[in-house]
This record gives sequence, C-alpha cells and structure tokens, in this order.
Amino acid sequence: MNLGRRGFLQSAALVGAGATVAAGTTGFTSLNKALLGSSATAVGLRCKPLEKIRVGVIGLGARGPGAVQTYANLPGVEVTALSDLFQDRAEGQQKWLKEKGKPDAALYAGSENAWKKLCESDKVDLVHVTTPWLLHTPMALYAMKCGKHVAIEVPAAVTVDQCWALVEASEKTRSHCMMLENCCYGESEMFALSLCRKGVLGELVHGEGAYLHDLASYKFSKTGYQGMWRLNFSKEHTGNPYPMHGMGPICQYMDINRGDNFEYLTSISSNQFGLTQYAVDTFGKNSPEAKETYKLGDMNTTVIKTRRGRTIMVQHNTTNPRPYSRINTITGTKGTLTDYPLRVALAPAAHEWMNDKDLNELKAKYVHPLWDKNGEAAKKAGGHGGMDYLLLLRLCHCLHNGLPLDISVYDTALWSSVVELSERSVLKRGASVDVPDFTRGAWKTTEPLGLVDVG
Repeated sequence: MNLGRRGFLQSAALVGAGATVAAGTTGFTSLNKALLGSSATAVGLRCKPLEKIRVGVIGLGARGPGAVQTYANLPGVEVTALSDLFQDRAEGQQKWLKEKGKPDAALYAGSENAWKKLCESDKVDLVHVTTPWLLHTPMALYAMKCGKHVAIEVPAAVTVDQCWALVEASEKTRSHCMMLENCCYGESEMFALSLCRKGVLGELVHGEGAYLHDLASYKFSKTGYQGMWRLNFSKEHTGNPYPMHGMGPICQYMDINRGDNFEYLTSISSNQFGLTQYAVDTFGKNSPEAKETYKLGDMNTTVIKTRRGRTIMVQHNTTNPRPYSRINTITGTKGTLTDYPLRVALAPAAHEWMNDKDLNELKAKYVHPLWDKNGEAAKKAGGHGGMDYLLLLRLCHCLHNGLPLDISVYDTALWSSVVELSERSVLKRGASVDVPDFTRGAWKTTEPLGLVDVG
C-alpha cells in the first residue's frame, strides 16, 4: 500500500473505474485541478434541503437490491438510476420497480464505465455505491466531482491517501460523503448509545468491537464475491480490512471526532491457517487453492489509544468456524454493556449481569428514539434486523431537511484509515502507528452526536 498521509491528493486522481489497490500502489491517475486543495471545513456540513431525493444505485449484486427496495419505499425518495457491470442485474431491479408501481429508472449497465453516466446524470442527487472495495473511493470521488452526495458501503477507502482524498473532495465540492455503517443503527448499538448519552455507564473508559464472521466458504465460491475480489484481497494484505462494523458504534459512544480522537494504534495478526485448511479440505492438498499464499492472518487484534486516554480494541476474523459476533462492549466508571448476547452490569451490583427482568426494564427506559418510533417498521422492512432501513431512513431525513449527517466524511475517513494503519503496524511487529487527524483539530469543538430521530 501507499503509506503517504496526504501527498496523494496533490497528485492522484479519481476518474478511473479501473483504479486498483495492489500491493504497493494506489493506482489512481491525475486529479482534476478544479478539486485540488481544500476550502472550508465540512464539519457540521449543511446542504440545501431536498424536497425529493433522487437516488442512483451503483452495484446490484449482493447489497444493491436491498438498497433499491428500501429507498423506493421511503417517502419523498425515488430511485431514478441503476448501474451494474451486468445488464441483467439492472433489468432485474427495473422489473421490481415496475411490479411495485414505481417509476422506471434509467439503466446504465453492461460495461465497466457505465456507472460514470449515472454520476453525470442530472436526474440523480444521491449516489449509493455498493461495489467491490477497491472501487468505492474512485466512484465516490467521481460522484462528488459531478456535484452529487454519496453514500458508500464499507470500507469507504482502503488507504490513508484515499481517506484524505474523500475528505478534501467533500470539503471542496460541499457534497456529503457518508460511509454506510449500518451497525451504528442496530437495536443494541443504539440502546448502548442511549445509555452512554444519559450517563448510565459513567465516564467511558474502554470499548471492544469486532467483525467475527466465518466467510471462508463464501470467499472461495465462484458465485460469491464478484471475481472473487475478497479472496484476492486476502492474498495481498494483512491487518484488519474491515474494522468499522464493531468499531463504528464504539466511536459514536466515545464521541470520536466530536470531543475525542484517535491518537495511535498497535496491531498484531495471527498467522494464516484457516484459508489454507479450508482449501485443503475442500479442494485437496495438491489443489492450486491449497498451494496459494494468503497474507491475511486469521485473527487480527488492533488496540487504539484516544487523545483523552481511552482505549478501543477491534478484532477481525472471517476465516475460522465460530458464531457471528461484533462483541459491542463499552465500559465506563459506573458499568458495562456487552453483546452476543446482550448483557448489562451496573454499579454497585456489577459483579453479576442484570437478570432478564431488570435488563428489559432498562431497555424500555433507555430505548433510542429512532428505534422507539420506527423499530417496528424497521424489523418489518428487514435488512440485518432493521438497521439497514433505519440507516437509510435517517440519511434521507437529513437530506430532506438540510441537516448534517450522523456519519460525516471525517468519520468515514477515520474509520476506514484503520484498514491501512493496522496493516502497517502488523508488518512492523505490532509497532505503534500514529493516526491522522482528518478533522485538522476540529474534533476539539465539534458537538457530539445526539439521540437523533426522524420526527
């Protein structure tokens, strides 16, 4: 990976769909000079309210259809454009829109650069990017260059340079750039945020998050990740390539970028065992899959120190057989919440977890307003238990009303930067690595995220 912190933006580009991040290069070409440099901060960015939000979705494989169908059912929102490398995927979503009595969307599909036409369309206000990781940043940058707001699947970027590019493009174009971290809208996560905001856990001290999800069979599937891009990333990189599902909510609990910030991190990975073992068991010990070299260690553990002296542990393991967990632990001076399953312990009775009755009463008392008012609709809509619905509901509410977004471009950049920074630390035997301040000091005076709603 390119290890520079900001030099990328001065000489790198956003215009190529074929931008790749192989070992040692970001792969971008020259950036349009009109976007060079930064202007006013995008902290608390408010944009012109949109009475009707016209959405274009790029990527209609695994997650794209869910986004199309959620947007199409939100008030004041219309899916006006669809793009995918494969024509039949775009046509499939067009068919769904017709069946539901929704207006036709423009189709931009069948070629590698078709998505650019979607970004250029004057019938699109918000570009929703759900494609392989290496395309997230170039697509987001091009969308902002075209004057569009952009919502990007996780991770939004895979290098620190890309993170800076997103920040400075948002600042220059005055367009929103939000990473679609749906786990920040999970029921347990928003309950935890409510406890934190109400002071129930006291002064926050330590958080733990993770993405522990056995994806070995899916990585090796020819019909899983398009072109097997996730397995290919595992061949090229180590560290934590997907830190934000567990880490993002912890950052919101701790007011990261809004009163605190990352200072440095240290990261170590186990050796790689599981992908090779899976390949041996599935394809045979003499198969090309079994003889391949995979760099991604099975278990990565990254520890982050914040400027206010708190710590965050974030783990990644998508290889070994184990139940799914994001850990979701937050500890303060008055108590602890941890998840999978959800448990709470509060002083002075913190030596044992609350019983079910007391926990249910606590949940009812401190339910987050977004879940309190919209939880039933969210669960009915589905999408990872309703969190996907609430994410897009809240995003569109902010765009309708000209409000700052819950996950800013600075959050998008900071959370994504751990992808490269964790790899740097692993390759240096766990040596500490400084984390850039993408807010340029604005974290000291930025207001914390409140208990937001859509009412």
